[in-house]
Amino acid sequence: MRPEKANIVSDLAEKLNRSPFLLVTDYQRMKVDQFGELRNRLAPAGAEVRVVKNSFLKRAMVDSGMPDVSDKLTGQTAIVMGENDVAPVAKILKLFAAEFKIATLKIGVVDKAVLSTADVEALAELPSREILLSQLLGLLLAPATRLVRVLNEPASAFARLLKAKGDKDQAASAATAAPAPEVPAPVSSAEAAPAPEAPEAKQEAPAAEAKQEAPVAETKEEAPAAEQASAAETPAAEATTGETTETPA
Repeated sequence: MRPEKANIVSDLAEKLNRSPFLLVTDYQRMKVDQFGELRNRLAPAGAEVRVVKNSFLKRAMVDSGMPDVSDKLTGQTAIVMGENDVAPVAKILKLFAAEFKIATLKIGVVDKAVLSTADVEALAELPSREILLSQLLGLLLAPATRLVRVLNEPASAFARLLKAKGDKDQAASAATAAPAPEVPAPVSSAEAAPAPEAPEAKQEAPAAEAKQEAPVAETKEEAPAAEQASAAETPAAEATTGETTETPA
């Protein structure tokens, strides 16, 4: 093998050793701009795509201790490698193949274990490694959390009981110390009734006096009439007397 080819194989084997996965795809009918689009999508996930000869890849896989997949390395081959989790990379590759109808996945190798196309697609449906680790940590901590809650429950209940008793005693002490409210004395009906106003009595007094003076005036008017009757009767009596005196003569 010529030195330049040996350098290519050596560089490829070194990258395979650093990558926890290897995804082999077919880049047939892939245009230059589409290849650039796939490279741009893989870069944020810490992965790269490159075109290699099947012979160079076979030799590099042997040098890096990967399993022999020579029967799958046919046609135009592009490989995807990276230093991070394989799940987001497999998801990007799956979405790209569905969108452009190219870059069909041939085979995958994860931690030096061969995976079929269906296995790689199943990896694409998984959440990222960070999310899986957080979920696993939550599952591991859940029993301990429940145990701590169960152990703390009696103490918490006892504390709540003491607090309730203290609040009750404090309320009873406050009720005892508070002065009894003053009860207002009942008000009699005579005191409750308002006294008659003086001006009204003064106004009623002249009317009563007028009623009392009225008979006196009538008496005074009747007196002259009686005197006149007496005066009239007196001459008549005198005339009668004269007549009686003159009769004997």
